Amino acid sequence: MASSPCGSSNLDSGLEIKTRSVEQTLIPLVSQITTLINHKDKPKKSERTLQAIHRVGQAVSVAVGRFVAVGEAIATENQELKEEMGQACFEARRAGDAIAQLTDVGSPVPTQLDWRGTVFSDRTGMVKAARLLLSSVTKVLVLADRIVIKQIIASRNKVLVTLEQLERVSTFQEFVQIFSQFGNEMVEFAHLTGDRQNDLKDEKKKARMAAARAVLEKCTMMLLTASKTCLRHPDCESARINKDAVFQRMRCALEQVIEIVTDSRSCGEAKLPPTTIYTGIKDFKSNVEGLREGLYSLPPQSLSGQLEAVVERTEDFTDSAYTSHEQRQAILQLCQLARQDTQQLLDTWMESQSLNAQEATEEVELCILKTCQSVSDLRRELHKVAVVRASDLLKVHTEQLPLRALKLSGGEGNLEAVAGYARTLSEQKEQLVETCRLLCHVSGSEPLEITCVHAEETFQVIGPQIVSATQTLALHPSSKIAKENLDVFCEAWESQLCDMAVLLQEINDVYEGRRGDKRAYLSLPRPGKHPVNLKSVKAVKLDAEEQTGMAKLGLELRLLSSDVDMELEKWEEQEHEVGRQSQSLASMAYSMYLFTRGEGLLKTTLDLFHQAEVLSEEGLQLCSSLRTLSAQLVDEEKAAVMAEMEKLVALCQQQQMGAKTHVQGKTATFQKVESSIQTTKGIMTVVMYLLPLCSKLLRKCKSERSSMGSPQDWRDREQAPTPVKDDALNGKGSNGFGVKSLEQHMANLTFLESQ
Repeated sequence: MASSPCGSSNLDSGLEIKTRSVEQTLIPLVSQITTLINHKDKPKKSERTLQAIHRVGQAVSVAVGRFVAVGEAIATENQELKEEMGQACFEARRAGDAIAQLTDVGSPVPTQLDWRGTVFSDRTGMVKAARLLLSSVTKVLVLADRIVIKQIIASRNKVLVTLEQLERVSTFQEFVQIFSQFGNEMVEFAHLTGDRQNDLKDEKKKARMAAARAVLEKCTMMLLTASKTCLRHPDCESARINKDAVFQRMRCALEQVIEIVTDSRSCGEAKLPPTTIYTGIKDFKSNVEGLREGLYSLPPQSLSGQLEAVVERTEDFTDSAYTSHEQRQAILQLCQLARQDTQQLLDTWMESQSLNAQEATEEVELCILKTCQSVSDLRRELHKVAVVRASDLLKVHTEQLPLRALKLSGGEGNLEAVAGYARTLSEQKEQLVETCRLLCHVSGSEPLEITCVHAEETFQVIGPQIVSATQTLALHPSSKIAKENLDVFCEAWESQLCDMAVLLQEINDVYEGRRGDKRAYLSLPRPGKHPVNLKSVKAVKLDAEEQTGMAKLGLELRLLSSDVDMELEKWEEQEHEVGRQSQSLASMAYSMYLFTRGEGLLKTTLDLFHQAEVLSEEGLQLCSSLRTLSAQLVDEEKAAVMAEMEKLVALCQQQQMGAKTHVQGKTATFQKVESSIQTTKGIMTVVMYLLPLCSKLLRKCKSERSSMGSPQDWRDREQAPTPVKDDALNGKGSNGFGVKSLEQHMANLTFLESQ
């Protein structure tokens, strides 16, 4: 068994720790046991040392008792886990008693496990007890985690049943009733899967979960309008095709979520390329550089084979009709140079082998450097080609000319024109799909590869759905429902283009060594998806002069956002609420900075004001977490935190009032924009001051903690089902997918009959 299960995912019992909550719950226990095992074995022990060891042992025993009590309660409520959980609880209690006995340094009574003596005289017994305890407690936690998985599966099953009912409805009245139930079930599923996504340790699974949930977010809106269109025009074949595609995609996304949480092999995972060019080059360079340590570790053919596999994948670039002649020639020349350098390395390697060299010679070292440089140059060229292609394509698509033309020709009932513009959209779709494939090759990380594949699949699916929705409108040009349906699919296309722009920025960040994990804040409204109370406000775009005026202010905000990111990277407790909420604030501030440059998802001032309001609400949540933290501090430390917290509350309230203040006219709107960014800058300044202070205080609290608090937290979590928080229902947390938009659509159901 590993000495620390938190340092390794696997234990002797075959258990794998897949979630951060289980890992974080184990960390205090591991810390306590490590203290006991690693104590300095001095001939003379002071009374203070003896008391400290006794306290730690008793704390472990008490904590184990809490674990066991919760585990036994879970076993009683879930008969399928009763036998396994009962055995794990028995072993945990037995090991906890043994540790308590071994640390009772004043007691001569032997332990119940025949492990004689104390922690000082029986180190082997202590280690055996510790291993048994960690293994059994981990098993209790992992078994308890199955309950969460069970909840997600049960929620998915409810959604599937209601989905089948929705697919079969034949009247508006029946549809309204069932969709209301479906909406509530999707809200529950959103929060359960959002919590799970945040809890997963595996970044690749996190990315796959995010992709599946993004599909569910968009498809929930599409399902509503596509179903309404089908009910209004039951004999329309294009409407039926449009609706069927939405239902099918939702089912696939629901299935993918279950595959992730149950850790089954997924078809989605198989769709990833076996190895991207980035991964191939990374592995190739690693093996080349490994020749320094072990001169004879690899046969020559393996390096040549690896390089040829990379070169073969560059055909996705060179065979593309959209790759210029100059770009193609540059890629081919760099491939040939990499081959030559690799061959020279192998020749030099063979020569060193014939001379029985025990380590890499200067000639081999030089060849290693040249080979690594040549493949790095190849990667740089491929990255440049993919990024330039994507940037140019996004610029071309900014005006959305084919979508506008399709809407116009569909509204006029011109089927011939619809067919022509549909071909144009199909060509653009193929360009986008191919570009996503190229970006996948140079993405620089597995999570980004998954996001690229998701983008590719989304364009592949939504393109034909836009065409079928347009055909339906062309057949029924006076239908308000058919027009609304086409608008929703076009918005989904535009939304994916925005996501692609964010993805492109993240790929660039990774390549340039910057932090590349900034994600769009999930409560951020998409174009056309603003809250009802904001729809009457006219969105304003800043002109070039105003954008320039914002540049300096935006840059200061960007620097503060980066400072927060860098400070959070130093934190030992990455999952602490203060750190997570500060990261959310930094991400939103970064989005506002992009707005000042005319980039990112915030396209209009309306978007910016909504983001400012969401940021202020997140800031107030941070204040709540700071208040909880301050309760653990002494007077002087508490006063320091509370003083800054009061500043933060005032700034957040100021931001909220400013965001809700109605303004008219361009000058007033510009002043409101400036005020929002200035206040955000003030909020981030306070956060930046608080972070190092909180980090220091958290480390101090952790070192002074003599007993575990985690088991009680865990118990509270297990005793009740996952709560659906009010702020999450309003789309203010990162766990909901489009819940606010979903509730808006549900509110609009009352108007179905009038349409």
